[in-house]
Amino acid sequence: MGEVIRFVSKSERERARLIQEARAIYDSIFPPTDPASEGQDKAAMGRTYIGRDGGNLS
Repeated sequence: MGEVIRFVSKSERERARLIQEARAIYDSIFPPTDPASEGQDKAAMGRTYIGRDGGNLS
């Protein structure tokens, strides 16, 4: 089968880079919690990114 190549504009790449950088800064200030160290009754909170195409990245 042939490969599918998707065009990604420069602005979309820059947006993704800025989001990744912002997440890294956020995680350095507010480290993600370790679900194993929390009690069983507490639910772990996570972030979900919903892109333009509707795909989820956790």
